[in-house]
Amino acid sequence: MSEAGSSVLRILGIDPGLRITGFGLIEKTGNRLAYLASGCIKTDASASLPSRLGTIHAELLALVSRYRPDQTAVEIVFVNVNPQSTLLLGQARGAAITALVASGLEVAEYTALQVKQAVVGNGHADKGQVQHMVRRLLSLPAEPGPDAADALACAIAHAHGGQGLGQLSSRGLHIRNGRLMIAGESKQ
Repeated sequence: MSEAGSSVLRILGIDPGLRITGFGLIEKTGNRLAYLASGCIKTDASASLPSRLGTIHAELLALVSRYRPDQTAVEIVFVNVNPQSTLLLGQARGAAITALVASGLEVAEYTALQVKQAVVGNGHADKGQVQHMVRRLLSLPAEPGPDAADALACAIAHAHGGQGLGQLSSRGLHIRNGRLMIAGESKQ
């Protein structure tokens, strides 16, 4: 049921990972958010890297075909302590983005800090806090798993326009001294 004069927007959030890629789909009608679906795409650790990337790509194509999202949001990957892990994670993220773009969707990107700030109000929140707030914001009967919760949180952050964190895109933004900076100006 939609509010009078409000359009319905389906948003697919993605938390990329080579072992587990989380996904979460929400619907925004006016200021209301509703849960539609979430879960994880798991790859076989014994399979080759190309096969694992192909699994992520194919599963996301199938999700997009099934749920027909209007917009997508993907978490940005930063360098981890282990360069090899960072490279693998980046490739998984690339497979996910490629599937979304191949489906004709634009991809908004958010840092983990931006997502946590938009959903929890604290950019340094832990996974448990994110799971709890996602449950509350979407009126879920239980907390979603951590990967699905992160993906749902990414979709929620996008639905809220990034809470001032870039109006649906993080391009050109950076954090300095814990504050969001846009072209040298501070935003909170």
